[in-house]
Formats: sequence, C-alpha cells, structure tokens
Amino acid sequence: MRVAVKAKSRYHSMSEHLSPEAIRVLGVLIEKELATPEYYPMTLNSLTNGCNQKSNRDPVVAYEESEVRYAIEELEKHRLIGHVSGAGSRAEKFRHAVAEKLGLGREERAALAVLLLRGPQTIGEVKSRSGRMADFDSLDATADVLRALRDREDPLVVQLPLQPGKKEARIMHLMGGEIDLEALEEQAAAEASRPVATSSLSEEITDMKSRLAALEDAFERFRAQFE
Repeated sequence: MRVAVKAKSRYHSMSEHLSPEAIRVLGVLIEKELATPEYYPMTLNSLTNGCNQKSNRDPVVAYEESEVRYAIEELEKHRLIGHVSGAGSRAEKFRHAVAEKLGLGREERAALAVLLLRGPQTIGEVKSRSGRMADFDSLDATADVLRALRDREDPLVVQLPLQPGKKEARIMHLMGGEIDLEALEEQAAAEASRPVATSSLSEEITDMKSRLAALEDAFERFRAQFE
C-alpha cells in the first residue's frame, strides 16, 4: 500500500530545522523511551552510546560527548528535550518532549523514530523495524500512522519519488529542512533512463571484487609457505 503524496513540488518541514546530530539524539531518546523504558531518561554517556551504536543506525556515527551536548542544546532551543533530576543520582538525565510539543501517540513516535535513526524507509520497513517500540497490526495500520504524520498542519514526513527498479516508495522525515520533490523526481527519471550503464557498472564492481578476493587468497597461500 502506498501513502499518496500531495501535489506539491516542495515540502517544507516543521519550524524545527534540526542538524543531523540533533536528529540522531532525538531519535535515540524516542527509541529508548519506547523500547527500553528501564533505561530512560538517559544520561549524556548513555545517549552518546545510543547515538554511536552500530545496529539500527544509518549512517553509523562516532559522536563525541561534546557533539551530543551541542545537539542537546539545539533541541533545548526548540523545546524538544527536557532535563530530569533522578532521585539519589548526580548524573544529569534527558528526556524528549515530542509527545507534549508535537502531540504524537506511541505509534506515531515509533514510526518517526525509525525514520530519524535509519533515514528513508518503505512502509514495510517502518512496520518491521518498529517492533520493539510499537506493535503495528498490518501494513495498512502502519500506512495510516504515516499518513497522519504527513497530513498534519506541520507535516513531519513525506513520500519520496519511486526509485528506479524499486516497487515501493520510501517515506522520509521532514525535521531536517526543506525537501525538493521535483528535483528528486527529475533525478529518479534520469537514473531510470540509464539502466544499461548502471548494470554495466554493477557488473564491473562485482568482477573487481572477485579479482580482489582471488588475489587475497593467492597471497595467503604464498605467505603460508613461509610459516
């Protein structure tokens, strides 16, 4: 099932135009709130580790605590994050304010977190990757949630043009700035008109990988003679 896109050439995000670091921090806070509430709110250290974890992240990053601190300050300016003083704990902890400021329910927060942490996703990917945060009954239910995020007065997501060779369109969050759908459609059309070149390049890469593997194997056999 597709989430139809309104006839706009440009999609303006909500008033909060966040940096990649702030987007990652916000996504981590939402994820941990829903998936592992026993570890939420989060300290600066745990938040940094959550940003840098290698699973369920695209791209994988290696932020320093100072970078995460700057991202927290950015989110504070937009009132999307709050501080929590834990009883008996000296460590400062942080929680997101997405539910209060944006009025998002659990399923909406889960879907948004997937997009914030992984980038553009298909409806099926949003459903399967939200598993620990929210239980979507079906693809239709997932599409309904994404549609609700899209149809707000301040849209939070948009459907991207279908990529060449793909059967499903992807959904992207709008918290990082303006999206020029017209330019993306032109790019997709240009890529679709070059299938032979793309196929040829793919074959060349595969051939190079095979040759490299053969060279590595030959080198290992050669080195083994002297061990």
